[in-house]
Amino acid sequence: MKAAEAGKVYLVGAGPGSLDLLTLRAHTLISTATCLLHDDLVSAEVLSAASPSATVRNVGKRCGEKTITQQQINDWMVQYAEAGHSVVRLKSGDPLLFGRAAEELAALADASLPFEIVPGVSAGFAAASLAGMPLTGRITSSRVLFATRHLAAGHTNGLKGITPDVSLVLYMPGRDYPAIAHELQANGWPTTTKCVVVSAIAAESQRLASCQLSELPHLAPLPSPTLMLFVVPEKTPAAAANEATEESPD
Repeated sequence: MKAAEAGKVYLVGAGPGSLDLLTLRAHTLISTATCLLHDDLVSAEVLSAASPSATVRNVGKRCGEKTITQQQINDWMVQYAEAGHSVVRLKSGDPLLFGRAAEELAALADASLPFEIVPGVSAGFAAASLAGMPLTGRITSSRVLFATRHLAAGHTNGLKGITPDVSLVLYMPGRDYPAIAHELQANGWPTTTKCVVVSAIAAESQRLASCQLSELPHLAPLPSPTLMLFVVPEKTPAAAANEATEESPD
């Protein structure tokens, strides 16, 4: 495996938190980079793979140092790389999913710095695996939607327009479970939709709760960070054929 190169920046997916869910490429880069700039949700277990001599900085928006801005992160990536460091910008899950990668890649391009993107196991896939919950079905759903209710500056985008012909992986859902259930049912999601809420995926404190959509408003919110999965129950081929027969014109 090729080690991290001086003067280059790597946007690396740390996966959901468990060291054994890292890709081999991610592990190699984490262990050979001279500088790691990591999100707050990257686990201590993953960070333990870093070289003892590496500069390791927590740049997560959830950490205690609230003065860290995205611009500061961009500047550090550029400054460390230009100083000759091999820089790993370490993100939980996959770096291209809700990770502000567009802004960071633009900063690297403006500075004419070489970079590499290393995918990681998204928390959504890890949660679905934990729950034993297929995200697609041959009859019911052939599409998966990755979404969040929240935009920049704390604004809520809601779930308007998301219909039950997809399986929904909802990142950063917040704690207003009744509002989520109401929004989805208003879009036509059946009350029997299977809902899974996972907290602290792949961590020792991991928790999972499963219910139907009609029961979600009564579920006690799990500790952050959480992720929700919504999947309409899969129909059997026979049931689907019967519905098609019933709906066909005489």
